[in-house]
Amino acid sequence: MTWNEFPWFATASILLWTAGAASALLSKKSFSPWAAWLTATGLCVFAAFIALFWTGLQRPPLRTMGETRLWYSLFLMLAGLLTYCRWHYRWLLSLSTVLTLVFTLMNILKPEIHDQSLMPALQSGWFVPHVTVYIFAYSVMGCAFLLAMAGWVKRTERYRPAIDRLTCIGLAFLTLGMMSGALWAKEAWGHFWGWDPKETWAAATWSLYLIYLHLRLSGKGRASVLNALLVVGFLCLQMCWYGVNYLPAAQESMHVYS
Repeated sequence: MTWNEFPWFATASILLWTAGAASALLSKKSFSPWAAWLTATGLCVFAAFIALFWTGLQRPPLRTMGETRLWYSLFLMLAGLLTYCRWHYRWLLSLSTVLTLVFTLMNILKPEIHDQSLMPALQSGWFVPHVTVYIFAYSVMGCAFLLAMAGWVKRTERYRPAIDRLTCIGLAFLTLGMMSGALWAKEAWGHFWGWDPKETWAAATWSLYLIYLHLRLSGKGRASVLNALLVVGFLCLQMCWYGVNYLPAAQESMHVYS
């Protein structure tokens, strides 16, 4: 399987996801089994391409920005589906679908694929778990961000339990990502942490979400402050994922693999 077949799989997934979102919005009930099944089927089609693409590349498709967008699209749609199944927020499933379509269309128009080789630093058993754990955390925090924005606009706290649960899950995976990254760094460069630009932004992001949970558990955070922390935290996630690549300091980063 090569990238040339991606548009076919992507189109099938897009149609299924769109049908699922429409089913959720048009349903008279708060939860539509059809919406869940259509979305899940689209996820299976998308995951099938990733698995076949992985086989064709003979390496994990996690090296380039286009390849990480594949995983983000998969995990964002999965997080949106799980949130819909748990809390029945129909609008969140639809918005998650729209955002996933944006990333999927970006990959159709600008795939950003490289050759099959992996440089020595990436030929590690930590490569796949480290990157996939982080991308999954990004997708979960993306759903928490959408809920925080909705609560901010509507001036309601009804989404707070879902936000807290998603933030706890996302922070747990961010922590696993940092720990696996530290162990990988020790294996590749001889030290656990080097305050590389990407590492610095990862630490800042992790700290912001930790502050959010601390304020929630202590009961000291006002709604506006809590929502602001989630928004700033999500912006830091974007810097950690791809924004850091545009910083001058990143040109000497240990995380540049091109």
